[in-house]
Amino acid sequence: MEQVVSTECAHDEMVEIEQVIPNPRNPNTHLEEQIRLLAKMISAQGWRCPITVSKRSGFIVRGHARLLAARSLELGQVPVDYQDYASEAEEWADLIADNRIAELAEMDRPALKDILEELDTGALDMELTGFTEDALKELMGEFHVPESEPEYNESITDGVKFTTCPKCNHKFPV
Repeated sequence: MEQVVSTECAHDEMVEIEQVIPNPRNPNTHLEEQIRLLAKMISAQGWRCPITVSKRSGFIVRGHARLLAARSLELGQVPVDYQDYASEAEEWADLIADNRIAELAEMDRPALKDILEELDTGALDMELTGFTEDALKELMGEFHVPESEPEYNESITDGVKFTTCPKCNHKFPV
C-alpha cells in the first residue's frame, strides 16, 4: 500500500514520481543517512518544500535529495514547483547555488543547543531536527559548563609552589 503524506508547501502540481527527472549532471551527492533523515521528516511532517523542476530542461533544479527520500518512502507523487530559466547557465547557477549557499551558513552552536534542549521533552522525535542521535549527544555534551569550578590542589616541593589539575593530575608551577 502506498504511503500518503500531507503537502504543507506551495507547489504547482502533484506529479507522478516516475515523471520527475533528476539532472544527470547534478554535482551534489546525497549520503544514505541524509536521505534516511529527510524521509523521516517528510513522513512525519509532510512536504514542507516542493521539488523544483525547470520548464526549460524538464530536469530537477532543487530537490534531488527530496526525490530520493520520496522514493525510499515509496511515494507515488511529489509536489513540484515549475520554474522558468532564461538560459542553461541561469538554471545551472540556481542548481549549484541552492546547495552552496546553505554550506556558507554558520551555526551558532550554543544557541542551537539551547533550542534543542527546549525541544527535548520526549514529545518530539529529535531526529526530526536533522541530527542523528549520535550527533545530538555530541552537540549536547559540547558546551557542558560545570556547576562549580574544580578546586586545584596546591603544594610546595623544594620551595616551589605547584598546582595540580583535578582532571588530569598534571602538576605545574605557579
